[in-house]
Order: sequence, then C-alpha cells, then structure tokens
Amino acid sequence: MAPKTDFPPIRACLFDMDGLLLDTEDIYTRCINTILERHGRPKMPWSVKAKLQGRPMTESNKIFMAWSQLPIPLEQFQKENAELQSQHFPHALPLAGVEELLATLDSTRYWETKDAAAAEGGAKSGHRVHIALATSSQTVNFNLKTSKLHDLFSVFEAPRRVLGDDPRIGSGRGKPLPDIYLLALKTINETLAPGEKPITPEECLVFEDSVPGVEAGRRAGMRVVWCPHPDLKVEYAGREPEVLAGTTGEAGEAGNDTPPGEIEDGWSEYLPTLEKFPYDHYGIVPGPKASA
Repeated sequence: MAPKTDFPPIRACLFDMDGLLLDTEDIYTRCINTILERHGRPKMPWSVKAKLQGRPMTESNKIFMAWSQLPIPLEQFQKENAELQSQHFPHALPLAGVEELLATLDSTRYWETKDAAAAEGGAKSGHRVHIALATSSQTVNFNLKTSKLHDLFSVFEAPRRVLGDDPRIGSGRGKPLPDIYLLALKTINETLAPGEKPITPEECLVFEDSVPGVEAGRRAGMRVVWCPHPDLKVEYAGREPEVLAGTTGEAGEAGNDTPPGEIEDGWSEYLPTLEKFPYDHYGIVPGPKASA
C-alpha cells in the first residue's frame, strides 16, 4: 500500500519509560542473569527478553518462568529479583537525547502565551504539544527508578502518568493491547485547557523501545517511533517492517478487536537514538525557551 503522508501535526507525545527514557533494560538483564546463575540456569537470550519487554509484570513473569525452568517457585524468584532491582534501579540514567527531547516538548507550552510569537519576532508559530507517560512499571519500581530524577520526570504532570498497576487498565489488558495508550490520551484530554479541542489518536506520537509496545501504539491508532536497544534491533533484523506495523502477533487473539497497522503504511519509523529528533517531520515547533 502507498504510505500515508497527509498526517495532522502531532499534538500529544506518549512515552514508554524502560529502555526508552531510562537505561534500565541492561539492569533488568543483569538482575535476571544473576538469579539464573545462582540456580544453575543459562543466561537469558534476547529472543526471550524481547518477549518480556513492555509487558505487565504478571505476564512477563509467566513467560519468563515457563522458559527458565527455575527450580524455585515464582514467589521466590520475585523476592530475589525485587531485592536486586532495589539495589540497581536508583542508579538508572536517562538515555541519549532524552533530556533535550523532553525539555523541547515541554517548551511548547510557551506557545500558549499571547506574546509567544512576539518573543520570537514573529518568526515562528506553533501549538502546545502535550505529553504523558504510559509505562508497564508498577508504582514501587517507578519510584525506585525515578528517585534521583525528579526534575526530569516533572514534565509529566501527575494526572498524566499511567503506570502498570493503574486500576483503570483491565486485567490482561496491558501492552501489546492498546489500553494503556488510549488511557494516557484520555488523561490528556481530561486535563486540557477550556476550549482546547480534544486530541485524536492520529494526532498522537507514541515513543517505544519494545516490540509489544509498538504493537500497543499501532493498535491504539497512533503514530509510533521505535527506538530499541541495539541488541533488540539485531534480534528483529529483517522483520523491522512487521515491528513497525505492529503485526508480529504479540497480542494473539486478545487483539482481534483492535487491529494493528499495515506493512509500510507510513505510520511508524525506526530511530536508533532520540538525539536530534526530527520535530519538523511531525509538525512540532519548539517553544521560545527551547530555541533561546
């Protein structure tokens, strides 16, 4: 099919967290491999890790335990894993380009002021781009990972943070199903300024590193940027069009009511890093403070 090119400008950016904003994927791997070695099991390959990424903890634990065949019950694995994660998560750092990207998107709020154009000498005009967080991380782990990064995450207003244990996400409805991204959009629309037109899914850009997460964004009817870990990119070499379309089948029959995209339909793109993000391509104009 011919790729779509006549998209409206992006008005909302919805972000995953692990492996996208924060360099936590290698921490997850280190913790799990420590447990596997402790119990005489081989290290986890990326073919397995790729299935765990982005999913709710209950689902990822189920997949992991079925593969690992650990000689311990799930409860003991969770206890050992939580102990290791509590040591390492507070040291998580932002990935390349994240701080500049979030600051630039946050700067678009200054287009709301009546004198914004005057501050730029009339050279630019733009619109506010709203942002929200949509992570499968539960509250305890979110707090651990962000404990030293309050300034970075302050751009995500509290009502616009959707975490993995949010009760508004139905049981079994985590990524790769679209519910978390549709809920994130809902939190934005519920907190728009009076008179501001509600944002549609087509006006949203999802930022994801995981394959299930890309599928969730595509099933939500949103545009997607896929910025994966280099080892995940290698794991899916040759299948990138499927990933970008959300057609790798991660959702199974549960996704029958929310179809993904189509191969090379123009709704998604791969970026190796979030550095030097192409704002113009998405109709995003940085605000005065970002360009000062």
